[in-house]
Amino acid sequence: MPPLLTITSHFFLQIAVILLTYRLLWPLFRRLAQVQVVAIMVAGFLLGPSVLGAIWPAAQQWLFPTTLSIGAETFTHPNLTVIYVVGQLGLVLYMFLVGASFKLDILGAHVRQAGITSAAGIGVPLVFGGVIGWWMVSIGGYFTDEVVPWQGGLFVAAAVAITAFPMLAWIICDSGLLNTRLGTMALSCAAVDDACAWVLLATVVATAKGSLFGALLAVGGGLAYLLFMVYVGRPLLARLETWTPPRADVERTGGLPISHLTVVLLVLLTASWFTDVVGIYSVFGAFVAGAVMPRGALLDAIRDRFEPLVAYLLLPAFFIYSGLNTQLTLILDPSTLLMAGVVLVASFAAKFGAIGLAARWQGMSWYEAGSMGALANARGLMELILLNIGFEAGLISGKLYTILALMTIITTFVATPLQRLIERRLARSGAKFGPAGEEPHDEAIRYSAPQIPR
Repeated sequence: MPPLLTITSHFFLQIAVILLTYRLLWPLFRRLAQVQVVAIMVAGFLLGPSVLGAIWPAAQQWLFPTTLSIGAETFTHPNLTVIYVVGQLGLVLYMFLVGASFKLDILGAHVRQAGITSAAGIGVPLVFGGVIGWWMVSIGGYFTDEVVPWQGGLFVAAAVAITAFPMLAWIICDSGLLNTRLGTMALSCAAVDDACAWVLLATVVATAKGSLFGALLAVGGGLAYLLFMVYVGRPLLARLETWTPPRADVERTGGLPISHLTVVLLVLLTASWFTDVVGIYSVFGAFVAGAVMPRGALLDAIRDRFEPLVAYLLLPAFFIYSGLNTQLTLILDPSTLLMAGVVLVASFAAKFGAIGLAARWQGMSWYEAGSMGALANARGLMELILLNIGFEAGLISGKLYTILALMTIITTFVATPLQRLIERRLARSGAKFGPAGEEPHDEAIRYSAPQIPR
């Protein structure tokens, strides 16, 4: 086992290389109408075995080792574990900040539209994915022998229905849509769709192991957590705005009281732990914790201190992890490419069509409805995490992993340019997306790379 000092110093080098790579990629991706998170995701694949490993295997294995051999046994390399843990910390902090910026008043004004659109966004992809997954099990080679047709159908259904909540949050923040009806409803739909997808995954994993307890725990625990935070946690946390901290705490931190910050961090970390334990993933616990926090000077101070560090130092470790553990060489197999094409077309059409038509039926304009459908296809790292869980649980083969990973990359890459194309057409008509929908707009839209907006 490497000494702790060696692990630490190598980790510093890894983070430096990750940041340098994605910053070098960013000017190109900005020209392609992408957001920084996509550049970070691609940096992970470039630094992984698929590109750097193919060009210079020795350098890639030295820089980003994934396994460690001690005698006859092989273990996960400690540096890979460190990258994973740091990335998870960055993820929950970021989702807390997104929840803290979430516009509950906008959602409250459009809760019926958000509910119906979410139902369409999960229902139609479930049907498409279920049929494809059932077909894959009957063909053979995509799932392991322990998986029966209905379990394969549920797994692919979850993979098709999912929208990467953290990825979408970054895209909406980076595009300046967080304070709009479009951004709020897109995040709401993603939250519901991802929660359903994780419940389906928990059901597949639990039944494959011969137990329904995991699925019941995910549903019951997630609902109990949400109700507790809304009806108990929110009123208690509201007292933070009226609780006067010690003067010394405020003076040492330039306006951010340590006592208040400690309470907020305790709530965030406990919420993330609980939702991970019950099986609905820590991002939902962090997001809900941020959403129920009292709005005011305390939350503004926390966002000011945490946003740059979280978004541009900790989060890249999360987005790099799956890239380092994904093999893309299998996409050159003709049969895999054919099946990938079927999955890709079905996944994109199901999400874009269902969300777009449902949003239009709920009174949104074609511009808003089209943008909703485009953003819903940003599957990103939540999809890759789902694939990793399925692969490690012995449910899927490397072939199916590759197909779904390819679908993830393409749909995520297309999501932002398609949405911005729609937004540019809206701008030419003299309108923009606002809190109530389309609003008059006289200035041309500028696509820069802002910090996480208020």
